[in-house]
Amino acid sequence: MVQPAASALWPDEPELLTVESAPVPEYGRGSLADLLPTLAAGQGVPGFTPLIEELTPADRNCVFLIDGLGWEQIRNHPDEAPYLTSLLPTSRGGTGRPITAGFPATTATSLASVGTGLPPGAHGLPGYTVRDPATGALMNQLRWKPYTDPRAWQPYPTVFGRAHDAGVHTAQVSSPMFEQTPLTKIALSGGTFHGRLGGEERMDLAAEQLAAGDRSLVYTYYSEVDGKGHGFGVDSDAWRGQLMYVDRLVQRLAEQLPPRAALYVTADHGMIDIPFDEESRIDFDEDWELRAGVALLGGEGRARHVYAVPGAEADVLAVWREVLGDRFWVASRAEAVAAGWFGPSVDERVLGRIGDVIAAAHDEVAITASVQERHESAMVGLHGSMTAVEQLVPLLEVRT
Repeated sequence: MVQPAASALWPDEPELLTVESAPVPEYGRGSLADLLPTLAAGQGVPGFTPLIEELTPADRNCVFLIDGLGWEQIRNHPDEAPYLTSLLPTSRGGTGRPITAGFPATTATSLASVGTGLPPGAHGLPGYTVRDPATGALMNQLRWKPYTDPRAWQPYPTVFGRAHDAGVHTAQVSSPMFEQTPLTKIALSGGTFHGRLGGEERMDLAAEQLAAGDRSLVYTYYSEVDGKGHGFGVDSDAWRGQLMYVDRLVQRLAEQLPPRAALYVTADHGMIDIPFDEESRIDFDEDWELRAGVALLGGEGRARHVYAVPGAEADVLAVWREVLGDRFWVASRAEAVAAGWFGPSVDERVLGRIGDVIAAAHDEVAITASVQERHESAMVGLHGSMTAVEQLVPLLEVRT
C-alpha cells in the first residue's frame, strides 16, 4: 500500500471558515465507506469496484475497528503503541495511510458507512442525534431511541450480507451486547455474529473465522479507547493504558493470521480534548442568542444539527454565522448538501434528518447543552467535526 502524504488528504488551514473552505471527506476514493467495497471487489463479490486503489486484493480480509483511535493519536503516542507505530509509513516496512471518517466523524455514522459501504447521505445516519421527519422528535442513532423501524430508517443491504450471499465466509466478532442492536442489524449484519467479552478472545476467534473459508470477510471491534477518551481525555493515564492494551491486541491478531490474509486496522473517528471554560464550551442552554428561533438542537458538541422553528431558518443561520463563524464552519442544509459534506448526494428520505443549520467546529471549542445533554456535556474528549484530528483515521495493513 503506497502512502500519500497526509497533506495530500487534508488541505491547509483556511483563512476564512466558509462553506467552501471546509475539508470534505474523501468519499469515493479514501473514506471509511470505501474500505469494505474495495475488499469485497478483490474477493470477486459482484457489484463492487475497488475504490481505494492502492489496496491489493486478498482472499481473506479482516477489519479491526478501534473506536476513537484516530491517525493523529497513533502518531503522537509511539511509546504506548509500538506495534501500531511499526505499521505507519514512517517506520521501516510500514505502509499505513490515513483515510477520512466521513461527516460527522461519530460512531453511529461511521459504523453505518463501514458496514453499508455508503456515505451518510445515502445510508441515512447523518449524526449522533437527528430529527425524525415522521415524528419531529430527535432520534439517537447510536442508542436507537426512540425506537423506529431499522429497515425503514436504513434500507440498503450491508457489504457483509452481499459478500455472504456471494459465498464469502462472513463473520462479526464483537461484544455480546451488540448482537441484537438495531445499529448492528442495519450496518454490521451478514453471515454470523460471535459475541465475546474479552479482547483476547475476540482476537483469537477473529483469526479462527478468518481461516474458516477460502474467502473470508471478518469484522472485529473494540470500544474502550473511545470510552476512556470521553471520560478522561486522550492524554490521560487511563486512555494511554487502553492504547497500550489495544496495541497488544492488534499484534496478537496479526500474529495469528492464516495464509493469504490481510488485516486492516482502522477507526471510526479521532478525538480532541476540549477545556472546561466558557470560551471553549459554549452552553446552548444558557445562550439566548443561539437559542432564538431554534426548535431542536441535534448532533453533538463539535457537529451540530440545528432545527429551526418553521419560518426562522434564515434568521437562525444568520445568527449562528455571526456568533460562531470565526470558530465553526456554519452552513445551511442546502449549502452543506451541495458542498458534499454528507457525500456526493443525499437521498430524499435523509434530507429532513439534516439540520436546517449545521455547525462544525474548527477551533478547540464545542457547543454543549448542560441541561438537555448533561452526560455528553461532562465528557472531556469530543469528536464529530472535519478537523484532521477527528477526520483522519488509520488504515494500517498486515499481510501474510
